[in-house]
Formats: sequence, structure tokens, C-alpha cells
Amino acid sequence: MADAALRLTTLAEELLGAPLPVRIRAWDGSESGPPGAPTLVFRHRRALRRLLWKPGELGLARGWVAGEIDIDGDLYAALGLIAGLVWERGADAKDVVHPLRDPRMRAAAKGLVGIVGPWPPPPPPPEEVRRRSGALHTKHRDRAAISHHYDVGNDFYEMVLGPSMVYSCAYFAEPGATLEDAQRDKLDLVCRKLGLTEGQRLLDVGCGWGSMAIHAAREYGAQVTGVTLSREQAAYARKRIAEEGLTDRIEIRVQDYRDVKDGPYDAISSIGMAEHVGSVRYREYADDLFALLKPGGRLLNHQIARRPEKDESQYHIDDFIDAYVFPDGELAPLGRTVGTLEEAGFEVRDVEALREHYALTLRHWVRNLERHWPRAVRATSPGRARVWRLYMAASALSFEHNRIGVNQILAVRSQESGGSAIPLRSRIWN
Repeated sequence: MADAALRLTTLAEELLGAPLPVRIRAWDGSESGPPGAPTLVFRHRRALRRLLWKPGELGLARGWVAGEIDIDGDLYAALGLIAGLVWERGADAKDVVHPLRDPRMRAAAKGLVGIVGPWPPPPPPPEEVRRRSGALHTKHRDRAAISHHYDVGNDFYEMVLGPSMVYSCAYFAEPGATLEDAQRDKLDLVCRKLGLTEGQRLLDVGCGWGSMAIHAAREYGAQVTGVTLSREQAAYARKRIAEEGLTDRIEIRVQDYRDVKDGPYDAISSIGMAEHVGSVRYREYADDLFALLKPGGRLLNHQIARRPEKDESQYHIDDFIDAYVFPDGELAPLGRTVGTLEEAGFEVRDVEALREHYALTLRHWVRNLERHWPRAVRATSPGRARVWRLYMAASALSFEHNRIGVNQILAVRSQESGGSAIPLRSRIWN
């Protein structure tokens, strides 16, 4: 008798203490749950063995990446309903994925064993980062983490990001702006905040595929040095720069920002890079950038921020993101980032929140990925494409629900006299 879906629904509702907001379809063809709701599909019972041994997010993620779990229906609606079980229940929801000392977890484990047997789980999907040794955020470990995320094929990123090849929050100056227009406007906003003029030296930390460097050199006449830890990004950026005829204005290096010693620079842009720095290195990051700026120079730090925890010692890196997306990546609250920059000697002059803009950006990227799905899978792997689809869609919801934000922080290394060279009227960037 095909009843796996009903047994799973009953088990989940007992564990959560609440009705399950999505339908379940099991490998035996059975379905259970609210009619018309998005459907969580268990294509193979292996996914349950993963959950048995890794209850919670990581077990679900492994099943998703392996193609054993899928969603039938609106992806955002399904993720919103599932995530709502955590967001609406708060800290209590975390208890349901605690180790087997929790009576509910012991009962759930027995229920899963009854459905799928006690066999060990399959090995993690090959897209999962293997356990890393050594201290966090050493140069060697950071290079490996960056390579995991960015060296997955430039063709893949072209499909997801579009022609701009900008992998950070766009700036939608007009409601109906295209992604390309919004990314161009974001780069221009950064250049204006930095006050770039002809011949000034710009250091672009985490330069990606060279889009910021190209815009600053072509539109503002800046002399740009871009640094990245990704060899694939560097090769792609150099090719673009040559095609633009800007090799005399832009140098791209495969280099750690900690090894840049040829300051002073007139301006520094750090767009979507500081999330990789880590709390143990953030003051060092701020000190290094401060030292690389000339007096009166400006830093534009564009960075994702999380909400503060009541007890900051309880913060931990998201299991799925750490294992599949940004190994060792960390988010800090906005206040902590501003405070650290100030401790390093910067004067913070402006903070602009772009949270809703990132939600729109991510939805564009998801549409791009879905539009090119067969090609994207061929360019990387089915599991990697599934990772990107899940993380971008879930991240869009996190921005929309104010779980995370993104901010542009403009900071200045003041002159000895105390002057900043910032316009008297805020938000007039020149």
C-alpha cells in the first residue's frame, strides 16, 4: 500500500507541533497535505536516510543537491512556507533539529527508521566542501574557499549574471529597470561616491570579472588595480579589458588583499568581498585598507549584513551556505562593521541600505538560471546548478523578510587637518 507520504506528513507534524504547510509526494507515488499547496517531492528514500543521520538543514540540502528532493510548484512560495516554520516560531524551531537527546528527535529517528530502514546515508554529494583543516581565514584556506565558489566555470556565471558579469547587488534607480541597467547604475553610484576623477588610483578589492575596474577606467579615467584570488576570474577580466582597449589603465592581479603593498591609493572599492574576510580578520582588513589609502582617500565597502543576535556567541555560519556556497563566509551586523572601520581610523560618512535591491537582483539571477537550465547543468553539474538555484531563491526571501540586508558604507581617511573633501550636502556625489 502506497502510504509513505502520509507517514512522512504525520511524522513531520508530530515533530513540529503544527500542521505542515506544504504537500508531500513520496517515491511510491503517494501524496499527503493541503490541496493546492506547493509540493515537497521525495524522489528517493535515500533522502530520508540523509535526514536520519543529519537532521535539519544539512540533511535536506544534501537531498536537494543530489536530486532526491525537489519542489513541484512555485519555488519561492514553497521556500517561504518551509522557512516560515523557523521564522515564525523563532528560537523554539531550532530545538527540532537538535541532536538525539531531544525526545522528539528520538521519536522522529525511530519513525524514519520504520520507513526507510537503519542503513547508513549515502556519501555527501560531490559539490559539498570537504572538511577543512587549519585556522580560519589563513591565506591558503581563503584561496581554497574562493576557488570553490568562483572557479566553477565562467560560462556558468555568464548565464546567471548576464552580460554585466557583476556578482553583487544591483541598484534599481527606476522600478522597471533591467538588470543590466541596474548593475551599470550600481557601478556608477560607487564611482560617484568615491569621487573618482581622471588619473586617480583605484584599488578594487575582490575585483571579480573586472566590471567595476572597466567602468571606473572607461567612464572616469581612473588607473585601476584589481585583485582577486580566483584565477578564472582574473583570466576573464584580463580578456575583457583587452577587448575594451584598457590594458594601459587596468591591472588585474591574482593576489590576496593582505599582500597589496603599493599604496597609497586615492580610492578603494570593496564590493561583495568583505563577507569572505571573517570576524577574526575583519580588523586586519580595515587596518590594511586604511593604510593603503592616502589622506583624504575614500573607501566604499559594499557588504551583506545580518541581524544582530541577542547573544552574539550563538551565531554560527549557515550549514547549507558553508557546505555548498561560501565556505567560511561570515556575516556581521552593520553596527559591528561600522564600529570596526571607525576603530581602524576611518570616518564613516554615509551608509545606504539596499536590501530590497538585492532581493530584486537575486530574482533576476534565478530567472536567468532557470531560462538557461540545460546549458547551465552542462556547464557545471546538475548538483551545482541546484545549489545555485536554491541559495539564490532562499537568499531573495531572506532579503525580502529582513533576515539579512546589504549596505554601502562610505568611509574616509581624513586629512591631518581633519578635512574630508566630502560635499556639504549629503548624497551629492562628485
